[in-house]
Amino acid sequence: MGALQGVAPSLRVELNPIDATNANEIESAVTEFARQPNGGVIVPPSTAANAHRELILSLAAKQRLPAVYPSRSYVEKGGLISYGPIQVDNFRLAAGYVGRILKGEKPADLPVQAPTKYELVINLKTAKVQVITIPPNVFARADEVIE
Repeated sequence: MGALQGVAPSLRVELNPIDATNANEIESAVTEFARQPNGGVIVPPSTAANAHRELILSLAAKQRLPAVYPSRSYVEKGGLISYGPIQVDNFRLAAGYVGRILKGEKPADLPVQAPTKYELVINLKTAKVQVITIPPNVFARADEVIE
């Protein structure tokens, strides 16, 4: 969130973070964002977002609200765009930690590792339904385009 807040002013984008954790709060927030001219949503990775994934996807579709999601699973279910770490790589990192712990290393001694590979996935069908034009340079950077 800090990175988004840091770059938003230079892009002339107003950022309105919310802390919605239940269905009513999420529905209210998405409806409010849809009322804003040129509004959109960035869904951060969170337990609440995962728990209410279907609701968020359906509200964004109903409101024709552009939304960026934290993982490809949202886009596979009809979301517009995702940008986030490749989940399989995270599982491999975790397995490496488990192996090291089973060999006797103390968890507290293991270094914190951040994901190193990220992917951009675009759902072209959703873009067409929402009448959103994806710039060619964004398509060129996409790791996958779902049609």
